[in-house]
Amino acid sequence: MPTSVAPPAAKELEAVLGSAQVVWTGIVDAVEEMFAPLDRLWKPSKSEFGRMCLLQHKKRTLLYLTPDADKVRVAIVLGGRSYELAMASEIPAAIKKLLSEAKPYAEGRGIRFPVSDPADIPVVATLVRLKTVSA
Repeated sequence: MPTSVAPPAAKELEAVLGSAQVVWTGIVDAVEEMFAPLDRLWKPSKSEFGRMCLLQHKKRTLLYLTPDADKVRVAIVLGGRSYELAMASEIPAAIKKLLSEAKPYAEGRGIRFPVSDPADIPVVATLVRLKTVSA
């Protein structure tokens, strides 16, 4: 596992996110509302920004966030039960398509998608909630 790196300065994060700053804050706040205390662990990334943020609760990674120009790249892994619940839920068809096309691994199905509209924050929150449903 890559070592952690220093978190970016607030100004650096704001500069790359631009109009997506509200999306970043909204996602972090929504996840923290469900799973406080929330730890933010920064890791090296091959993205242009060079770092990604893991949102963790009690050492369990709930979500991966990578800042990008005017969007937040979200990555999440859903286990078998969470996948089934997601497919039966009201999440958008585009997200269900990503999930159904994702290769299943022992740890689950991982998907990545960009979020640039604050209206999509509840979708991300729903995925995190479904991820944490007990088997």
